[in-house]
Amino acid sequence: MKIITSHVRIDPAELREHIRHNLDRMFWQQRNTEIHFKIGGEGNIIEISQPELYEGILFKIAINGTELDVTRSEHYTDDVNSLTVESILNELFKDLAGIHGTDLLQEG
Repeated sequence: MKIITSHVRIDPAELREHIRHNLDRMFWQQRNTEIHFKIGGEGNIIEISQPELYEGILFKIAINGTELDVTRSEHYTDDVNSLTVESILNELFKDLAGIHGTDLLQEG
């Protein structure tokens, strides 16, 4: 799990929509591969999956105010697509934080 803190409060619905709107396009730009990810979850939880290629959830993000708890599926930790999605998520988190930025608190 990775814990990221944002220096501004993150609205879960806004982050979910930001990921939904940008993930596929940014994935295409980085990997030149067309994969469509499913963005779901409710309340303060965001889940990212791709049921055609992967069993279960690839990423689960729990938003607690300014803290983002990001859990990546242990089955796909070395998968290039999963690593690409993680990199894109980091960019999208920074987008929403704007000039206030983000910090990595814990990774493990």
